[in-house]
Amino acid sequence: MIGNVIGLAALALGWRRSIWTWPAQLLSGLVLVAAYASAQLSGGVGKQLLVIAVAAWGWRQWTLGKQQAQDGSLAVRFATGKERALLAGGAALGTLAVGGLFTLYPSLSWSPWADAYIFVGTLVAMVAQARGLVEFWFAWLLVDVVGVPLAFSSGLAFSGFVYVLYGALVLWGMRDWWLRSRQPALEGAPA
Repeated sequence: MIGNVIGLAALALGWRRSIWTWPAQLLSGLVLVAAYASAQLSGGVGKQLLVIAVAAWGWRQWTLGKQQAQDGSLAVRFATGKERALLAGGAALGTLAVGGLFTLYPSLSWSPWADAYIFVGTLVAMVAQARGLVEFWFAWLLVDVVGVPLAFSSGLAFSGFVYVLYGALVLWGMRDWWLRSRQPALEGAPA
């Protein structure tokens, strides 16, 4: 429960384009690693370790300021066609690879393809977020499409409820980033 609540806070901070989204994601990952390890869910532990690694990379990306807007906040934009193709292709290939792995080793997941989809979708969303791409919100919505029903059907009502809250935050965050990406550059400012 604590890890999911921290994850919600991390998403809200991402919506606000706050650098604190990344430490919150790291903390959430650490708490969830402990929870999954205590429940002997090695697939969950592996997922969170990857989330922690991507969160550390994202934090570095935002700290370096490569996506700075004129007002000092994170500059956001839509992905190029090539970036979208890479994200979609990576998601498809990653899901096939992870789903295949989970199928070969059933102890890693009781729902291999849904877990693979959520796992890879989470990583795609975080990579897009680290790059300041509006598509990160779409990736989260696609994760929720599978994550919400899976959580409720698995008897994990609290997680399902958290995913519903994630969905609402994602819609608000998507709107904010979408509008921000459409704002014209300040006159005389470098693009």
